[in-house]
Amino acid sequence: MSVLMVSGTGTEIGKTVTTAAVAALAVAAGRSVAVLKPAQTGVGPGDPGDVAEVRRLAGDRVTGVELARYPEPLAPATAAARAGLAPVTPAEVAEAAAKLAASHDLVLVEGAGGLLVRFDGAGATLADAARLLDAPVLVVATAGLGTLNMTTLTGEALRARGLATEGVVIGSWPAVPDLASRCNLAELADAAGAPLLGAVPEGAGALDASVFRDRVAGWLGPGLGGRWDVRDLRG
Repeated sequence: MSVLMVSGTGTEIGKTVTTAAVAALAVAAGRSVAVLKPAQTGVGPGDPGDVAEVRRLAGDRVTGVELARYPEPLAPATAAARAGLAPVTPAEVAEAAAKLAASHDLVLVEGAGGLLVRFDGAGATLADAARLLDAPVLVVATAGLGTLNMTTLTGEALRARGLATEGVVIGSWPAVPDLASRCNLAELADAAGAPLLGAVPEGAGALDASVFRDRVAGWLGPGLGGRWDVRDLRG
């Protein structure tokens, strides 16, 4: 696994913090890591984006690359068109990831929003870039009500395109989980057709970076380099 795509079942669900968690564990294991953000939206020139946040949390040993930036917080295709800027293409994403993979043990490609959010007017998506790279996709999901439907749809979209699902990570596990969240622990893997690989606690991204790195192994399972076990959350 030299290139891993990180997508989600929606937006604002913890993809960036999950990406940072995976990167931090890989760095701690002695691996060289790069994070690639194909399209950063909603951030102005010179302002820190998702790549900067991953490097803040996981450490500056992580190489960070951003291919395009659009100022409005919209889907990449819409944001690019409204800004009068060129969109990012799957071929450009694949080329950049392949170059990084030549000099890094692990390349994490963090998408924008969900798997099928459009990069350009022709309807290209992160899934198209994953297909060009033959790369597995790590799905970041929410914990509560509605997540089984969204996770099932994402899993079906991946399988329909012949793409492998690396697993599912809950991007923000609540400090006080409700009934739906607790029940979903037993059903998310089946919904995704792939293993549940971790649960990042809510607020993890607000932690001091040193605390984040100290705790991250308890959030992700052995498949991602940690020691998390779903039974820890079930009590």
